[in-house]
Amino acid sequence: MTAPKNPLSQHWLRDEGTLRRIVEAAELTSADTVLEIGPGTGALTAYLSDRAGWVIAVEADGRLAGQLSQQVGTGNVEVVHGDILEFDFTSLPESYKVVANIPYHITSRLLRLLCQDGHAPTVAVLLVQKELAQRVVAEPGDMSLLSFSVQYFAHPRLLDTVSRELFDPVPDVDSAILRVTPRQEPPFSADTHRLFRLVKAGFSQRRKKLANALSGGLGIHKSQAIAMLEAADIAPDARAQELSLAKWQALYTAANKQGKL
Repeated sequence: MTAPKNPLSQHWLRDEGTLRRIVEAAELTSADTVLEIGPGTGALTAYLSDRAGWVIAVEADGRLAGQLSQQVGTGNVEVVHGDILEFDFTSLPESYKVVANIPYHITSRLLRLLCQDGHAPTVAVLLVQKELAQRVVAEPGDMSLLSFSVQYFAHPRLLDTVSRELFDPVPDVDSAILRVTPRQEPPFSADTHRLFRLVKAGFSQRRKKLANALSGGLGIHKSQAIAMLEAADIAPDARAQELSLAKWQALYTAANKQGKL
């Protein structure tokens, strides 16, 4: 068995029941093209090749990519040695799915890429850290920049948790199966550059009240930030993590009207 490289956050999932649940959550058919990220030794790849018509497995570790290319004998798996963060998603069919045990160290960046890319998948089923999955599906009161970013572009669902004991080597945390379905359209129309400037400002100082965070993040006087919040019917002492997507929409509208973005 190939030894994992810890700098690449490699932890092999060996539990067949969990592997089947991941594949079943993607609802694969023989007509589907699946992008697998970080296939490692190919445990998940074997299940994907049984269900999907075509599997593209992108592996950053050259030794693993080479071994997997030799091991795969089904004829419907293409192994690509490369960094998924540099992968050309436009090379994939218009409708494709993503199924992956995501390397821990790139999870947040990859989630944003899958949700915000102009060639998003129809669905992504991802094995990620449990804590991160909980952050992604958080509701108002526990929101973060990550949860807003994913929920603005997609519908995320935490399907199941996976014990750390099912991995080799055993990681420090439990994992979770996260299903992410990109939206056909965002919940409200916005210039995304301006919207995320506003949201990033709001979350820039989580311990501060929103009026102070917006003042510092947008470079405006606190009184102007309070005026924006009042126009959006948001209490000045609210905090960013308390806002729903609807409240962010109201705040974005108010900030635009007052020329603060």
